[in-house]
Amino acid sequence: MSTSSANGTAIKFGPFDVSKQVFLTTKHSYGLVNLKPLISGHVLVCTLAQRARLTDLTPEETTDLFTAVQLTQRLLARLNFPKDGDLQSGSFTVAVQDGPEAGQTVPHVHVHVIPRTPGDMPRPDDVYTGLAAEAGNVGGALWDRERPRPGGAMPPIEDAARSARTPKEMADEAERYRTTLREMGVE
Repeated sequence: MSTSSANGTAIKFGPFDVSKQVFLTTKHSYGLVNLKPLISGHVLVCTLAQRARLTDLTPEETTDLFTAVQLTQRLLARLNFPKDGDLQSGSFTVAVQDGPEAGQTVPHVHVHVIPRTPGDMPRPDDVYTGLAAEAGNVGGALWDRERPRPGGAMPPIEDAARSARTPKEMADEAERYRTTLREMGVE
C-alpha cells in the first residue's frame, strides 16, 4: 500500500485524471478525495482497472477493494470521530451505486465511504437522498458535455407504504435464493 498515486502514472476515474486527489493506492485500488462530498470526510475508493460494474471484478480485485475500504474507514475514524481512531465512537455509510439506475454517474466501480457522527445530517438516511440527487452527482461536475443524471432514489425508511413481510414470506424468498445458488453451482 502506498500513500501516493501509482508510481507517478496518471490515475483515472472513468475518463478523468484524478491523480492529485489520490491519497491511497494498493495493488488494485485507490482512494481519492471526493469532488462533491455530502459531508466532511466523504471519500471514494475505486478500482485501478476501469471496470463499470462490481460483478466485473476478479475475486482478487474485490478483496483488495474492500480491504482498501476498511483501511480508509480506520483513517477517517482518526480524523472525524469524537474519539480519534475509536471505531465505536462513530459510524460509516459505505455505499456502492452499481449502474446508472442505482445512481452511478461515472461508469467506474467506486465505493463511497462516509464517516457518520451524531447530528451530521437532520436524519441519518438523508445521506441516501443526497447520493441519489445532484448533491451526490460525482461525475456531473467533471463532464464538459451533457451531465449524467443521478438516479436510484429510494423511498425513506419511514415510508408508510412499506409494510413488514411475514416470516413465511421471508423464508420463502430465502429458499428461492438458496435454490438459485445451488443451480449456479454454489453449495
